[in-house]
Amino acid sequence: MSEIPRRAWAPRHVAFPLSLDGRGRTAMVDDADYVRGLVEQVLFTAPGERVNRPDFGSGVARLVFAPTDDALARSTQALVHGALQRWLGDVLRVEDVRVTAVDARLEVVVEYLPLDATAAEDRRTVTVTGGAP
Repeated sequence: MSEIPRRAWAPRHVAFPLSLDGRGRTAMVDDADYVRGLVEQVLFTAPGERVNRPDFGSGVARLVFAPTDDALARSTQALVHGALQRWLGDVLRVEDVRVTAVDARLEVVVEYLPLDATAAEDRRTVTVTGGAP
């Protein structure tokens, strides 16, 4: 029995966060959106939050009320880079992590390249901003 070829553009992954599409079915996403969702999961999950993987995540959300300064920015950069390499090293290559502390806000910009990317222009970016209003 031959296998039916899958179209390259067909969504193959469950959307994160879990949602429904226009037909009331589980929403599906393509590879690029799936990897972006994985990056967001690592960034927004605090260690200890998942029962079966207590060390999963980066803990960035805990820094929302921390005093922002250059030392916090440098430690957050190392924290995020290490967490992404540890948990998603088989899916993507972290190109750059930039953390900027301005007043009471902390901005984290992650540039990554999916390992299955065919060209350097397939580089993706995720930006997270948080802090006191």
